[in-house]
Amino acid sequence: MPELRKDPVIGRWVIIATERANRPDQFATVSEAGPAEKTCPFCEGSEPQTPPEIYSIRPKNTPRNSPGWELRVVPSIAPFLRIEGELERRGKGMYDLMNGIGAHEIVIETNQHIANMADLSEEQITNVFNCYIDRMNDLEKDLRFKYVMIFKNYGWVAGGGRVKHSRSQLIATPVNPKRVKEELVGARQYFDYHERCIFCDLIKQEIASKDRLILDSDGFIAVAPFAARFPFETWVLPKKHSCDFTALDNDSRKNLAHLMKVLLSKLKKGLNDPPYNYVLHTAPFRRQKLGYWKSIDSDYHWHIEIIPRLTRVAGFEWGTGFYICPLPPENAAKFLREVEV
Repeated sequence: MPELRKDPVIGRWVIIATERANRPDQFATVSEAGPAEKTCPFCEGSEPQTPPEIYSIRPKNTPRNSPGWELRVVPSIAPFLRIEGELERRGKGMYDLMNGIGAHEIVIETNQHIANMADLSEEQITNVFNCYIDRMNDLEKDLRFKYVMIFKNYGWVAGGGRVKHSRSQLIATPVNPKRVKEELVGARQYFDYHERCIFCDLIKQEIASKDRLILDSDGFIAVAPFAARFPFETWVLPKKHSCDFTALDNDSRKNLAHLMKVLLSKLKKGLNDPPYNYVLHTAPFRRQKLGYWKSIDSDYHWHIEIIPRLTRVAGFEWGTGFYICPLPPENAAKFLREVEV
C-alpha cells in the first residue's frame, strides 16, 4: 500500500508509491543528452570569453583574468538579478514589488574540462567550499542582500546547459527564499516546543536506525530523508550543530569535501552519471530588528540537499504540492551504501 509521509521540518506531505516502486537499479539507465557541446568558455586559456573575474584562487604571481588559476568566479552573462541600483520597494495597488537587485555569480570549479564534481579531487572540492564561504562573507557586507543561495545544475535535464564544465552558481537576494523560510519557521516551532534542534534530533535518529543512512564520515552524514520527494534524494548535514555554513573551519571543509567526493561518486557509478541539482541551505544574514532571529543559532542547522533528476514533476504535484516518490528512501540508501567507489 502507498504511504503518506510527512516531512518533520516543514510539514510537507510526500507519497511513497510503494506499489509502483522501481528497483533501485532500474534508475541506472536513465540518461538524457543535451545539445552538442561548443567551445568551452570556462577552460584555462578562455578567460577573455567570460566577464572579468570577481574572485580567484591562483598563484600570487599570475595576473587577474589570465591563465594559471585553479578556481574562478565571474558574473553571470545572463543574470537573474543585477547588482546595480537600489531596491525601491513600492506598491502597485494591492501588489508589492521592488527592483530586481541582487548578485548572480558563476563559480568555475576547475581549470580542467571536467563535467562532474565527482571527478574533481578532494583538494579541488575543498577550494569550492572555501570560495563559497569567502563570497558569502563578502556579499554579506552589502546591506541590500538578505540571503545567498548556492546551487549546482549538473546535466542538461538539471539545467546545466550544453557546456560540460564543472561549475556552480551563487545568487544573492534582497529577500529570504520561501523554501528556506519554511525550514526556518518549522525549525523554530520545533525548538519552541522541544528546546532542541530538529535537525540534530533527525541526525541522532538516522544514525541510530541506519535505515536511511548512506555515509557517516568525519563529522558529517549523508542520509536519504524520511519523506524523500525524489528517488535518491540525499541530505548532507554536519553532526555538530551549526546554523551557518560559513562557520566551517579548515579541517571541516576538507572532511566535507571527502564525503561529497565519495557520495557523488556513488551516485555517478550507481546511477550511470545522472543529472542532478544540489542546493545549500544555510542561515540568512542577521540584520533584522532586535530579537527577530533570537533563536536561529540554536534552532536551525545548515545542510546540502542533492536531487538526482530521475523523475519529472507533473500535474498532480503542481496542483497539490504533494510529491510522488516511486522509490522508498530506505531502498535508495541501501543501494548507495553498497555501491563501491
